[in-house]
Amino acid sequence: MWEQIRSNRIRSGFVVAGMGVLLVVAGLALGGALGGGDPGALLLGGVAALGIWFVLWLVSIQGGDRVMLRMAGARRIEKRDHPQLWNVVEEMSIASQLGRMPAVYIVEDPSPNAFATGRKTENAAVAVTTGLLRVCERDELQGVVAHELGHIKNRDVALMVTAGVMMGAIVLLAEVGVRALWFGGGRRRSRSSGGGGAEAILMVVAIVLLILAPILSQLIYFSLSRRREYLADASAALFTRYPEGLASALEKISGVAVPLADQSKVTAPMYIVRPPGPDGAMRATSLTATHPPVAERVRILRSMAGQADARAYERAWHQVTGKGGALMGARTLAASGVALAAAPERAPEPHAETRAARARQASDAFLSASGYARIPCPGCGAILKVPSELAGAVTACPRCGTRFRDE
Repeated sequence: MWEQIRSNRIRSGFVVAGMGVLLVVAGLALGGALGGGDPGALLLGGVAALGIWFVLWLVSIQGGDRVMLRMAGARRIEKRDHPQLWNVVEEMSIASQLGRMPAVYIVEDPSPNAFATGRKTENAAVAVTTGLLRVCERDELQGVVAHELGHIKNRDVALMVTAGVMMGAIVLLAEVGVRALWFGGGRRRSRSSGGGGAEAILMVVAIVLLILAPILSQLIYFSLSRRREYLADASAALFTRYPEGLASALEKISGVAVPLADQSKVTAPMYIVRPPGPDGAMRATSLTATHPPVAERVRILRSMAGQADARAYERAWHQVTGKGGALMGARTLAASGVALAAAPERAPEPHAETRAARARQASDAFLSASGYARIPCPGCGAILKVPSELAGAVTACPRCGTRFRDE
């Protein structure tokens, strides 16, 4: 995906510059309106907005990945917490030739989903929800993780983290500005100055700009995420050599209409599937859609004609979407060489874990990562999960009464 990596670097520059312009325009409008049209206030508003833009851009470079993980409520785990997830990430890191295994995180959320973050492989991370671990078999989990590592490999994450932080800044400035104009200085100045025509016009222009700026920034941000989902799907098919795994996972994820706790517009494009809204619906117009239709992505993966390389995905993409042009660059397609045969259909494992067992493992892993201790009862076999600092105070099993120690 050399062309995609180069394209993302170029587009990152345009995104930072374009959203910076939107911030400055919003700052000029806000300063001019609050300052009654005074040129000094106009300039001050623009400089302040530019300063905010620069500081947040530095934040996105230095710690944008950590911001995204905190917003999602993710907890970092180790191999002992969830061996299967850890092994899958390790396997796909080798297959994708990342050079370094990303950190592994779990999000306590019943809605199945996943995302990747990190501007460089050195600080990259993959986060999955407990809902995903509950519904996905190993092959499906492997497809999801491979998709997220595809984003890291293609440098999509660096682009989206930068764009997400910048969009958040614009939305914040616009909301503060509109509230200040409506409830603050604008009304007081209108009463004191008798409602001067020039000031009223300036205020209307400022409000219009402050409303349009976040809308435009969101449209730019959302549009960045659609094409990259196709390319990450292609990467997953190549890494796993089993397109059906990801196709099946996408169907399961989209079939669970459970709202995701993280409803931020900033993080929505980072997930593998658009998170359901508060009512469980996944509604979006073509302008505001952060992802291609799931059904379309599944059809492409299942139309790869038994092959698992870039050329096979490119052909399937043209066939299903009916779009012209190239999805991948010529260098990427040329380097794919002879098409790799997809892995054969796999029968279910004889001792496959039940959904309830997977749910318990996911919950235990999150609690362990959150600092909870696990105390097994020698009497009934129950596993007590308590905060580490309170583990010493537990003297008996609340289920069977077996005493662990004398008080």
